[in-house]
Formats: sequence, structure tokens, C-alpha cells
Amino acid sequence: MTATPRYRVLVVDDNRDAADTAAVLFDLAGFDVRTCYDGPAALTEVDTFTPDACVLDISMPGMDGYELARRLRERFAARPPVLATLTAFSHDAHLEDAVSAGFDLHFTKPATSAEVIEQLRDALADTPPTPDPSPAATGRESVLASLLHRLKGLFTPTR
Repeated sequence: MTATPRYRVLVVDDNRDAADTAAVLFDLAGFDVRTCYDGPAALTEVDTFTPDACVLDISMPGMDGYELARRLRERFAARPPVLATLTAFSHDAHLEDAVSAGFDLHFTKPATSAEVIEQLRDALADTPPTPDPSPAATGRESVLASLLHRLKGLFTPTR
């Protein structure tokens, strides 16, 4: 039996709690999600995970979200992912910089998960999901399964 392909989303935010929370919400909404905490790690991740969409923070150390967006657009020029900002920045200059960097969507924190998921789905609606090897083939578990595994470890009584 073949699984229905899921849209692939890469979440990049240097705030680990924000990135992990967004990843769980996207996973629960049916997306195949990967999480990175900085731009260079995201560029490494896309060597093996071709995203249909990327949700990026802007203000990150080392490589900001604008530069990461430019590099992702360049890397996937033939089929660029939908790029969305999820940031505290909302001023006009940021919006101009986001458009210049190639972003398709902009969300100001705190954005509602329903709003982000709905607009991301709308932006992806005309494009089929990127085919993905089965989790068994990649050796990866879902984001939700990974977080649940870590949570169980936190609450397991020690002797």
C-alpha cells in the first residue's frame, strides 16, 4: 500500500522552543516536517530533504532569514519552495526586504497556527507534494513521534 504524499515543510528558527512547537503543529496538520535552528544547518538539511515550503525566522545569528531565503531560491531555482517568514518584524522596510529576498508569505509573531497552516496550504494547492522516501527507508521518525519519545524520557521515574 502506498502512502499519500505529504507536503514537506522545513522550519528554521534559532529559538528552539518556537521551531519545535511550529514543527509539531505542522506535523499534526499532516505535513512532513524537518526542523533546523540556523541557516547553515538548513542548507545542509536540504541536501537530503527537498522542502515544498520553508517557514523561516528572520533574525537569526550568523545567517539571517533573508540570506537563507536567497540561497534556497538559488538552490531550488527549477522548483522553488514556498517561502514564508514567521517573525516579530512587521515594519514596511522588513516587508520590502522579505519581498526582495523572495518570500511568498509573511506572518508576524504571534501568528495563529490556523492562519499559517491555511495560507501555506493555499500557497501549495497548485503544486503536487515532492515525492519522499518512506520513513523506513530514511530511518527517520515523525517530528511528533520524536518529541513524544523525548517527553517520555523526561517523565520516566528514575530509581
